[in-house]
Amino acid sequence: MTDGKSEGAFLTIGELSAELGVPQHILRYWETRFPQLRPLTRAGNRRYYRPEDVALARRIHQALTNDGFTIKGVQKLLAGGGGAPVVPAAKLTEVKAKTPSMSPDVLASLTKIRDQLAAALTA
Repeated sequence: MTDGKSEGAFLTIGELSAELGVPQHILRYWETRFPQLRPLTRAGNRRYYRPEDVALARRIHQALTNDGFTIKGVQKLLAGGGGAPVVPAAKLTEVKAKTPSMSPDVLASLTKIRDQLAAALTA
């Protein structure tokens, strides 16, 4: 939590941005993509994130950065549709390196299936 503030305190966009390690414009972008994320706005459009907004922003950040979800996937996840994570290409390279004696045909087939699934998720 931000230094000097209690657990239930409202956070400004700058404080939340620093806590999550993302720029402020990313938080404003998330507000346009996730209708559940609605901070209070005061005079001059100053944003104040309630504890539930902070928890939601943390969940979005976790899903996007650590769980491999896309924006669309997180939207489905938050809407209750589940959403499937997208496996980054770097992770697939690690899996290929650890996979013992897989025939090139099987590997090509699995790669094709992965690409089809990724295309279906983005459609």
